[in-house]
Amino acid sequence: MDDVFVPGMLYIKVLHSPVHKGIIRRLDVSTAENMPGVAGVLTAKDVSGKNAYFAIDQPVFPEKHIRYKGERLAAVAAVDEDTAMEAIEQIRLDIEEQTPVFDPFEAMKPDAPKVRPEGNLWEFSSGKYHRLRTGDVERGLAAADEIVEKTYVTRKNDHAAMEPYVSVAYIDGNDRLTIHTVGQSRHLHLKQLCGIFGLPVTKLRLVGDTVGGAFGGKGEMQCEHVAGLMALKIRKPVKYRMTRKEDLLYSTKRGAYVFEYKSGVKKNGRVTAHKVRAIEDIGAYQTKEAYGIQKLGLFVAGAYSVPNIWYDGYLVFTNKPVSTAMRGHAVINANYASEIQMNLLAEAIGMNPWEIRFINAWRDGDTAPTRWKVVAAGLIETMKKAAEIGGVELPPYLGASDSSRR
Repeated sequence: MDDVFVPGMLYIKVLHSPVHKGIIRRLDVSTAENMPGVAGVLTAKDVSGKNAYFAIDQPVFPEKHIRYKGERLAAVAAVDEDTAMEAIEQIRLDIEEQTPVFDPFEAMKPDAPKVRPEGNLWEFSSGKYHRLRTGDVERGLAAADEIVEKTYVTRKNDHAAMEPYVSVAYIDGNDRLTIHTVGQSRHLHLKQLCGIFGLPVTKLRLVGDTVGGAFGGKGEMQCEHVAGLMALKIRKPVKYRMTRKEDLLYSTKRGAYVFEYKSGVKKNGRVTAHKVRAIEDIGAYQTKEAYGIQKLGLFVAGAYSVPNIWYDGYLVFTNKPVSTAMRGHAVINANYASEIQMNLLAEAIGMNPWEIRFINAWRDGDTAPTRWKVVAAGLIETMKKAAEIGGVELPPYLGASDSSRR
């Protein structure tokens, strides 16, 4: 994608917020606008349509409130990147810095600094958390011979794609705004961009070029909106390319989770219940994580038949870069916790960790936590193959089992 070149193309650099949270009191771009080699400057007032995307509340450029360090405040287009950076340094910025909150548990307290005026918890249709209930978890825990309680923590991860985020935008011969993008979600982005530009879909052409790695990160817009707004303003072709440093510091990340498990197991290896609270630090804005935290409810028990499940999932705003999907969105995080929990349950009753998994593995016709019938279950066959590859000799009664419900 970075190989795309249009004659007369200019280059964009962005002014990022130097603080984690604050109020913009002054943003003076007049000196930058008048520098030799500068073709144009963008701020919030230059957004021709709606200054919002993702969950309809993240601005392209904030008008007043800064919610995380690195948030875009202005953009400059110039004859080269060095000139654009010199112009960025001439922008006069006055910010009233405020107290940020970084820890999701601190953010959940009633007296915590507010990341958003509405509060620090994302509101689901059912309230401040997503809930899932299957069976009677308290009865399931009471029926258990052993109880295991454990907390698991995962951190934010960067997608670290080989090619950083980059877009090229220009007005084509049909007076259409054309944007070359490495985005994974062009149809979703097309709708969002039409809103930002205030253009009908017939006036916008989004061209998908070769994606230099993505892993979920390029499912979010990083450069398209800024490049498109600049091309509309100055009517010249532009390229906006994030540096690797900008990518690592400010782009979207895999969300960080905390899982609190309380599980019961009988001496025969049957898991009777999981009681789980999941808390995700989603950063300053919500993108796909409302979907992710709901998806987690299916996987807090792994691919195992557990009759009693109690799950609460919270999305917590903090003054950090935004969280989004990454390979195995929400699945990997939940399975990491649930699989270690299975090991600890096996240890609690003195059972081989392979055996407890065979006992509880989904069979065809089982009911999953979200009440759908399991079809074409394959965990047992997968474990048998993994044991074969790993040189693990399974007892004959495990080796003879399969996923069919007999």
